[in-house]
Amino acid sequence: MTDGIVLAIDQGTSGTKAIVADGAGQVLAIAEQAIHPRYLGGGAVEQDPAELLASVLSTGRQAVAEAGVRIDAVALANQGETVLAWDRTTGQPLSQAIVWQDRRSEQICVDRAEHAALVASRTGLVLDPYFSAPKMRWLRDNVTTAGVVTTTDTWLVHHLCGAFVTDTSTASRSLLLDLDTQRWDDRLLGVFGLEGEQLPEVVASDAIVGTTTAFGPEVPVTGLIVDQQAALLAESCLEPGTAKCTFGTGAFLLAQLGDTSSRSASGLTTSVAWTLRDSTSFCVDGQVYTAASAVRWIKELGMIAGAHELDTVAAASSEGVLCVPALAGLGSPWWDATATATWTGMTLSSTKGHLVRSVLEGIAAQVAELMRAVGDDMGTPLTRLRVDGGLTRSKVLMQAQADLAQVPVDVYPSSHATPLGAAACARLALDPQLTVSEAVGDWAETHTYEPQWSAEQAAEHLRRWEGAVTASLGSQSNQDTKESV
Repeated sequence: MTDGIVLAIDQGTSGTKAIVADGAGQVLAIAEQAIHPRYLGGGAVEQDPAELLASVLSTGRQAVAEAGVRIDAVALANQGETVLAWDRTTGQPLSQAIVWQDRRSEQICVDRAEHAALVASRTGLVLDPYFSAPKMRWLRDNVTTAGVVTTTDTWLVHHLCGAFVTDTSTASRSLLLDLDTQRWDDRLLGVFGLEGEQLPEVVASDAIVGTTTAFGPEVPVTGLIVDQQAALLAESCLEPGTAKCTFGTGAFLLAQLGDTSSRSASGLTTSVAWTLRDSTSFCVDGQVYTAASAVRWIKELGMIAGAHELDTVAAASSEGVLCVPALAGLGSPWWDATATATWTGMTLSSTKGHLVRSVLEGIAAQVAELMRAVGDDMGTPLTRLRVDGGLTRSKVLMQAQADLAQVPVDVYPSSHATPLGAAACARLALDPQLTVSEAVGDWAETHTYEPQWSAEQAAEHLRRWEGAVTASLGSQSNQDTKESV
């Protein structure tokens, strides 16, 4: 028996965070480091793999040093769909990391439109550049045929302990995994021309995959999980119908399905939530590609000095101004990689305060649409929403979310949901007697936002906003492809 003290590292899109948490889930130390993705022309979004690895090592070592305790395990949460090519012998990267937001593999998906139904039925996903396989194919076509091409978690874990693994939640975001069996699918590999690739072993999130001395004395490496699924776990979304939304670089809504891998009929995706205690849970999810990244964009335009100014600059009302912040395309339920951002309803009296508020309401409107789709899939509407992430500090955004979704919004009390979820997975590996609910523990929201708008007011706003979405959408041929799924 150990004390269950875990170093949990959340390697994300815009930063890496490491926490040391004790057996009760209390955070003993925190270290953070910014990551600098490059947003290039043609929809390209890349990261320097060396920066990712260096950030994992430096934040982990700093957190352990500040905690002043001996850790019992290392856990790692990852970005999910970000991929790179690398040399399995030396561990050296052979490409940049192609970030989940990258859209350069759109044509690869268009060229495989005839396989969309097969992909959807076997994976629970949509044939879209957001997921891993199209980016893997793009790397092979445009950068290198050498080495292996995997998601970043496999590469980072290899550097920590030499293993060649990924977990079921990450693998389920690839378009290469049979969702029902949680095994790599030969036919899907054929669709993307990846038949000869070496693929990592698929493991549970509470599997011990090796040991590492990267952060001090030798300890197990375990607790591997996608960042969004880790947050779902941390927020105790264990029963079917419970849901959370993380407001980070993007906004990601996940709802628990339990042990049923039902496919969405509403344009959402179904993935593995986690495999723990030899049992797999599934979740339905939807994505808003630009949330904090949209805030960063209006900061660069000079409208705000930073996210801390959102609530002071935002006007009390948008006065009819609408924003569809599709700065990296639109995800579910539209699935339009060519969609672009729009502002509508502006007049000479419109101010930056109206524009800032419209951006926040545009993010909240997308999440509200996702919640409606989840309710349609599950046959019953969501009645509450749990939220986490940096943008939950914006009272204007959170109130807009409650107003447009017409449900109470419960703010998770910690800004560390993702690493705490990974730490819970690791504690299950360390203590065979621990249950999943015990590993997660109880929590109480720091604040609940109740709807202030009437149902009629919310419906009218969403009706107008949905009309604005039409102006954002790209080519009809792209829509036809998505609608065939």
